[in-house]
Amino acid sequence: MSNEAVIIDVLRTPSGRGKPGGALDGIHPADLLATVLRELVSRNNLDPALIDDVIGGCVSQAGEQGNNVTRTALLSAGFPHTVPGTTIDRQCGSSQQAATFAAQAVMSGNADVVIACGVESMSRVPLGSTAGGQDPFGTLMHERYPDGLVNQGVSAELINQKWNLGRDALDNYAARSHRLAAAAADRGDFVGEIVAVTRPDGSVISEDETIRPGTSHASLAGLRPAFRTDTLAERFPKLGWHVTAGNSSPLTDGASATLIMSAKRAAQLGLNPRARFHSFTVMGSDPMLMLTGVIPATQRILWRAGLGIDDIDAYEINEAFASVPLAWLRELHADPDCLNPRGGAIALGHALGSSGTRLLGTLLNHLEMTGGRWGLQAMCEGGGMANATLIERL
Repeated sequence: MSNEAVIIDVLRTPSGRGKPGGALDGIHPADLLATVLRELVSRNNLDPALIDDVIGGCVSQAGEQGNNVTRTALLSAGFPHTVPGTTIDRQCGSSQQAATFAAQAVMSGNADVVIACGVESMSRVPLGSTAGGQDPFGTLMHERYPDGLVNQGVSAELINQKWNLGRDALDNYAARSHRLAAAAADRGDFVGEIVAVTRPDGSVISEDETIRPGTSHASLAGLRPAFRTDTLAERFPKLGWHVTAGNSSPLTDGASATLIMSAKRAAQLGLNPRARFHSFTVMGSDPMLMLTGVIPATQRILWRAGLGIDDIDAYEINEAFASVPLAWLRELHADPDCLNPRGGAIALGHALGSSGTRLLGTLLNHLEMTGGRWGLQAMCEGGGMANATLIERL
């Protein structure tokens, strides 16, 4: 019989704008992650020597995020050198996959204490850095897709076309994300999950920089399409080109981490589990419509769990683009009030490698505040993949 993998705590940094001048741009990504790791063990009075592994997610593993940034971060946090660490890339779902791997290690009995985490400093290590200006696809990939694959923005446009999502729907959803996130921040809902970060100049950042409280449909309506080019318009003449910077997630800096244990070890240490991992799934999807995998991933995990969508108290479906949760809602016939109830990545940011554990913390805190039992998290991923995770609050 497998062990029960439980969540003890989840923490994150505030979200910073992922470009020069952003709130966190002066901080090395390893230091950013180390800040969260150090606070995670400190506030749970955990001896870091007890940690069996640290599994971190990071998408752009180049430059300052190269050389296994997770191992660098845990050493920077003061953990004993006996604690190992590894860095994985499942694109936007990297830290969600890290949490899955961590929980599976605990459930199999191969580990008792594992930290899953993630980091992305998009201001210091720009998106696409890992390619180094080279073509990451070989001859066989080009043979399979002779017309060429597209970027995620064009995939979002293809979703708009397939599900008949117009500009008004996207902008209204984006405004909702900012409105809900701003209201949650005003209530103090994020205080328990945010670790304040000290910048080199001594100033302290303790609030998300990416939330824009005044965002409205009217303020978004004047933005230009972000991904249209003449070449793409010729290739896809039926696209409406509705995706803008305003109804997409922003470039973001951030780090997050979750402490995962076996229920037995938590009891031995006197720590109270907040939730348990119930089910996981990961799926591939059409790389042209690379953002739609959240739909079959949700359907599969609910089938495995023997639950229906109406049994779920809250769902975090990552807002890489407004197109993604809107298409998901259409297909799952889900309650929109249960979707990203504290706002999503459009407002809270999408620090790629960190987003999975960020969503997990936001979801868990919402379940605790509202008394909900079941929480679902799903993340679309570059290249056509998606992770889904089901947790049960304890």
